[in-house]
Amino acid sequence: MAKLVFGMNQSLDGYVDHMAFGPSPTLFRHFVESTRGQAGSVYGRQMYEVMRYWDDDHPEWNADERDFAAAWRIQPKWVVSRSLKSVGPNARLVEDDLEGTIRTLKAERDGEIEVAGPDLAQSLTDLGLIDEYIIYLHPVVLGQGKSYFAGPRPRLRLMANDKIDEDVIRLVYVPA
Repeated sequence: MAKLVFGMNQSLDGYVDHMAFGPSPTLFRHFVESTRGQAGSVYGRQMYEVMRYWDDDHPEWNADERDFAAAWRIQPKWVVSRSLKSVGPNARLVEDDLEGTIRTLKAERDGEIEVAGPDLAQSLTDLGLIDEYIIYLHPVVLGQGKSYFAGPRPRLRLMANDKIDEDVIRLVYVPA
């Protein structure tokens, strides 16, 4: 059975704006390896549209960026949206029955399935489907933006923490 994991970079004040701060080379490499090991990803529309950047090669990319793009492209993706009419390569559109689709994915797959996007994560949290929350805590304060938790924070229990690079701590939580 697969484990559903919601993980994102987060500022000290709880925001996840990927344009305001980015991963160091060490953290980016960690994301490359994580993506390689995942059984797939479930995206909300907005996060999927951001991630479509990795569908096309860019000449300015370094080796790690090319590695990430390759890992992301081969990974199966499920995109939850009522407004999109089509999705890109290796992706399937989920327009309805979110709960049934995710329960089936968890039952039929093995490994870790990433959840990408706070709004989608909140919907899946409300359904009791997220097995693990990972916060990559960065030492920045944004003061505004999109929160890691798009709704009330569920009761959580800290399971692990580790230093990923000189500035970022990974916090791993499970529902309490």
